[in-house]
Amino acid sequence: MSGVEIGLALSVFLACTVEAVEALTIVLAVGTTRSWSSAMSGVGAAVLALAVIVAALGPAITALPIDVLRVVIGGLLLIFGLQWLRKAILRSAGLKAKHDELQIYEDEAAAARTAGTKDSGLDGYAFTIAFKGVLLEGLEVAFIVLTFGANQHRIALAAAAAGIAVLLVTAVGVAARAPLAKVPENTMKFAVGVMLSSFGMFWGAEGAGASWPGGDAALLAIIPGVLVLGVAMARISSLELDPASAKQVDGTPSDPTGQGMISA
Repeated sequence: MSGVEIGLALSVFLACTVEAVEALTIVLAVGTTRSWSSAMSGVGAAVLALAVIVAALGPAITALPIDVLRVVIGGLLLIFGLQWLRKAILRSAGLKAKHDELQIYEDEAAAARTAGTKDSGLDGYAFTIAFKGVLLEGLEVAFIVLTFGANQHRIALAAAAAGIAVLLVTAVGVAARAPLAKVPENTMKFAVGVMLSSFGMFWGAEGAGASWPGGDAALLAIIPGVLVLGVAMARISSLELDPASAKQVDGTPSDPTGQGMISA
């Protein structure tokens, strides 16, 4: 397996792990407080919808000429990657609340408890929330698999990495019967933002006709370069916080009032 393929598989695995953790938190919340059967029905319906979407979009993406494919995929990866990286930098700097799966679980569970009485048959609330959660997170998984896989003609590899991530998160979540709060999700999002942005830059430039020195080996410089830049931006941003109003939370400065932070 080449270095690019290893990077592809690792990027897909990390990104899909994050999405699977977020989907699992939603399903656990409505399943434990409302109805497991209805929640799992929502999960099944979302999986079927995703299968239809992937079956429709997959052939269309892979049919594009390679240069057009690289420009399109490179641009999309840059858009998504920079969004992930921006949020990760803000979280690291203390300017944005960190993603807390336990808090999200409690919020979802509280909303489920106050959503009205359960139906004797299918619980519409549990079904809808589970369906929406899995569909939205699943669409991001499908996007990552299709873009990474199609560009390198290794959709099977990308799909395998995604499948392993989803199965691993599901197995651990079912065994623990609790949100996976100990997963270093914020760190993983930083890593995914770096990887998506780096591959987006690399493939977009190639599709536009540029030639990277060293070919695929250029990623060995691009990825560390983006990482160093991201860490530096987070550090500079954290230094700009007012120490009088900032408070240390898990080693990261944050505004206890929430007024100086960007909402999650």
